[in-house]
Amino acid sequence: MKLKPDEVIADIGAGSGYYSFRMAKRVSKGKVLAVDLQPEMLDIMRQKIKRNKVKNIELIQGQEANPNLTKHSVDMVLMVDVYHELSYPKEMMEQIVAALKPGGRFILLEYRMEDPKVPIKRLHKMSLEQAVKEMKAVGLQLKENIGNLPWQHFMVFVKD
Repeated sequence: MKLKPDEVIADIGAGSGYYSFRMAKRVSKGKVLAVDLQPEMLDIMRQKIKRNKVKNIELIQGQEANPNLTKHSVDMVLMVDVYHELSYPKEMMEQIVAALKPGGRFILLEYRMEDPKVPIKRLHKMSLEQAVKEMKAVGLQLKENIGNLPWQHFMVFVKD
């Protein structure tokens, strides 16, 4: 993900913090905004933050159509196996794009629909073509499709 130590990163659908805690170590002078809809997930993270004395993770209660991020406040947004679950993907993505700083990037990981060997139900998969089309609709352009994961697309988008 080419993280820089002073970046502000939003982890959308952070869950129990698998990615948030790992990224927090790499952005030692920055911070991770861990966003989740479920208060229970934020409570789990809150306990981990306290137990591990992590200073650079901020918890944010998101909404179905809004991650509750400030405009132009983040360098990067990460969304891992979450986009296909969104009830209001266009509205959510418009808010995410607004939160990106100029030159900011959006990293999307989703299970590859094109590969029948990926052992995930079809409704939990997304094709590269579909992702590019939906991101284009909110002003994001595919910069890079990193193909080194066994089952998932790893797509890096930037603002037009």
